[in-house]
Amino acid sequence: MIKRYPTKQIFVGNVPVGGDAKIPVQSMTFSKTHDVQATLEQIRRLHFAGCDIVRLAVPDYEDAQALKAIKAESSLPIVADIHFNYRFALMAAEVVDCIRINPGNIGNKERVKEVVKACNERGIPIRIGVNSGSLEKQFDEKYGATTKAMVESALYNIKYLEDLGFTNMKISLKASDVERTVEAYRTLRPLVEYPFHLGVTEAGTLFHSTIKSSIALGSLLLDGIGDTLRVSITGELEEEIRVGRAILKDSGVEAEGLNIISCPTCGRLEANLVKAVAEVEKRTKHIKAPLNISVMGCVVNAIGEAKHADVAIAFGKGQGLVMVKGEVIAKLKEEDLVDKFLEAVELAAKEYKA
Repeated sequence: MIKRYPTKQIFVGNVPVGGDAKIPVQSMTFSKTHDVQATLEQIRRLHFAGCDIVRLAVPDYEDAQALKAIKAESSLPIVADIHFNYRFALMAAEVVDCIRINPGNIGNKERVKEVVKACNERGIPIRIGVNSGSLEKQFDEKYGATTKAMVESALYNIKYLEDLGFTNMKISLKASDVERTVEAYRTLRPLVEYPFHLGVTEAGTLFHSTIKSSIALGSLLLDGIGDTLRVSITGELEEEIRVGRAILKDSGVEAEGLNIISCPTCGRLEANLVKAVAEVEKRTKHIKAPLNISVMGCVVNAIGEAKHADVAIAFGKGQGLVMVKGEVIAKLKEEDLVDKFLEAVELAAKEYKA
């Protein structure tokens, strides 16, 4: 496991963020928050997808009013996302589990002070959300939309909250490109103790966001940086959670779920590998045990990979082997292999002990 940078631990509802806690995966509803039932339905979808914390947009008074009813029925801790109108933050602070403010657009210091006071009274954290596209005027004019501007904005606002006696916070430093995002987090990390919320803002469609987020968040996680994350995708809610969990698993931070090893398609394939892997993915989504399973389409690499996998298929011409820990447990026709393989995977998962 990767050694993480030591950070202060805070709580968003009952979910710990920072310290030695697991890294929570977050998402954000896209319904109008004042539509209580639609928002609760999206929260339920995220809950069953494996989301840990959900953020709700609060752009108007009706949205702020709806938070109480939503919180009463939500299965996930709620973060209220506030821009421009600090009064909505004051309303939200009465019921939600965390307030997210962007220092660049929330208003003058007195308004921030009121928000801090409200959060202090309820013991809820604030996320300082620095975004390269909406920096305070003094930093934008001096540095432009650069890493330096993002870091200076974060330090300025962290100090302001600290001077008010408030240390219950987490920090995000988001840009829409990988380079600035990674550089900003790496630069700020040694300077403060607060947990970091990782993300690439406005990352685009599933395809583009998966690539940007995997590079940026994966790089930071491998450095031991990051205490919670969101993968921002223009698309379905569940995909944000699926990609976020995959980044945690494949970066080695979180040992949960199957690692499916399959060879690339090539002229050596002796089976319908694409179909077989799709079937395996579909029927193993529920498995949480961190097993290595291998689905290989020819003899060139199949046996070698199988020796190192917990469970493996080695396809041949019209037939193949199912192997467990490198030992052959079945030699079957091609059409029978996947079912036998999945049976062995289920058994291995059941018997797995951490």
